[in-house]
Amino acid sequence: MKLTPSLAHFVWRCTPLQGATPVDRQSRIRGVSRMGLRRVQLAVVFAALIAGCAQPARETAPVAAPAAHQLPKDFPADTYARAAAQGRPVYRIDPAASLVSITVRRSGSLARLGHDHIVASHATQGAIAPEEGRADLYVALDTLAVDEPALRAEAGLDTQPTEADIAGTRANMLDKVLQTQQFPFAQIHVSGLARTSTGVRLNVAITLHGVTRSFEIPAQMTTGRDALSVAGALEFNQSDFGIQPFSILGGAIQVQDRLSLRFSIRAHSVDSQASLVPGKLS
Repeated sequence: MKLTPSLAHFVWRCTPLQGATPVDRQSRIRGVSRMGLRRVQLAVVFAALIAGCAQPARETAPVAAPAAHQLPKDFPADTYARAAAQGRPVYRIDPAASLVSITVRRSGSLARLGHDHIVASHATQGAIAPEEGRADLYVALDTLAVDEPALRAEAGLDTQPTEADIAGTRANMLDKVLQTQQFPFAQIHVSGLARTSTGVRLNVAITLHGVTRSFEIPAQMTTGRDALSVAGALEFNQSDFGIQPFSILGGAIQVQDRLSLRFSIRAHSVDSQASLVPGKLS
């Protein structure tokens, strides 16, 4: 391969050719050329990694967090308000006591140069009507957190990305992958549950990136007079929701299509006068 002018100059300056025969000179230049080419190729790999995982924050402004009262236009708050007014048990999600986390694994022939990630929501909102076997939850995607140290340790992730890596990963995820300007929410609708010998099985529809997919999810549920908790896990493919997993260098470094999601949701009962709009619960 032909050397660039700057690399050729480096070779000429750094290769001791004085007194060498013409054959020796050509041999040494070719050897340094191959060495320089390998360095250039390695530099390209790391440049691509930097571009893919750690874009400077100034290039991608962070998305503003939604207002406390913001919710999806089709969220059925009236349905739960009527149920509460009729004296039926209704529970509202407690975001501070709830957690949804997704483990994102790397793959590809150069996967060792990347990181696995964990994405978390501490802002899950919604309501549950257990007698109807119904729940409606949502997450404003621009509230998602990436690679919190405690969650990485809990998940057993074996590398530690830098703050710049984390900022770049989050910016890419919100803008290029989830496209939160167009699809600001993930929504979860539970349309029924069945008791099993080990807990419950939930009939769930998840809407993400404008696509809805149905799942049956085994879970553990505990219901009390004033509180309800439900926990479980599922796996799904990003591509099922029309999302293209992030990839660079022709797939040498990429995100696995398969994602692992875990959830622990806690909710508190509301009375007939309480609002289900976030920030207005009495």
